[in-house]
Amino acid sequence: MKTIAVIGAGTMGNGIAHTFAQSGFTVKLIDVSEKSLDKGMATIAANLDRMLSKGTITQEEVTKTITNIITYTDIKDGVVGVDLVVEAATENVELKLNIFKQLNEACSHNTILATNTSSISITQIGAVVAHPERVIGMHFMNPVPIMKLVEIIRGYNTSDEVTKTIMGLSVKLGKVPVEVNDYPGFVANRILMPMLNEAIETLYNKVAGVYEIDTVMKLGMGHPMGPLQLADFIGLDVCLAILNVMYDGFKNPKYAPCPLLVNMVRAGKLGVKSGEGFYDYSESKKAEKISKQFILS
Repeated sequence: MKTIAVIGAGTMGNGIAHTFAQSGFTVKLIDVSEKSLDKGMATIAANLDRMLSKGTITQEEVTKTITNIITYTDIKDGVVGVDLVVEAATENVELKLNIFKQLNEACSHNTILATNTSSISITQIGAVVAHPERVIGMHFMNPVPIMKLVEIIRGYNTSDEVTKTIMGLSVKLGKVPVEVNDYPGFVANRILMPMLNEAIETLYNKVAGVYEIDTVMKLGMGHPMGPLQLADFIGLDVCLAILNVMYDGFKNPKYAPCPLLVNMVRAGKLGVKSGEGFYDYSESKKAEKISKQFILS
């Protein structure tokens, strides 16, 4: 593989594009919004500069990484001649199905189609394209350039050959791929999201405050970040979407989102992305203070 298309220039999309480009691949970063593409490229440049200042990469590597990325606002133009597409759009079933229907029309039948979904069925996504054996889950962790894990999710029809190819590709990216099967939430979020939801329930039931809950889990359980702050960084809307997928998939009340989470999302308090969640990120000094206090470096 030499050329990769990444759909979505948001947090996950630009991180995936950065990772492939830094590993020497030509990357076509696709988003319907020119503004989102500009913001995504600015994020990649800032992250590369941070790595450069720490001495982990050279100026030549920075330049090559940026040069390896080409931006597009049209899927049909962006996927021409690519070996792999990684979809990293918002965690919404209908949106993803629509994208994969477009990919089915625009891509060669030999193109591997991967999704970065953190909970949605790979089998369901694969059902809307011809040759569903080429559809696979490639769930990166945030921040993508730093986190080593990639969940590789096989749909019901995903072939052994495609799975082997994507496992090997992940290793070339410097990641550690782990193969899992296609059930709601897979492994990472099936375990993580109920824990975050329980932390929100603990706050909702007034057992303890935000700082207290996060401190107990950091200092008592050795977590690098408290669950409420982690939820803020993931995005409360994303947490809610994943919990809803698992609740719908398993029909088990233990996956039902806490009412506090539902109300915060309705109110637009989505975490870091909106400037406020369980913590207030609207003031840079306050956000910096929280980061120093609650994230172990």
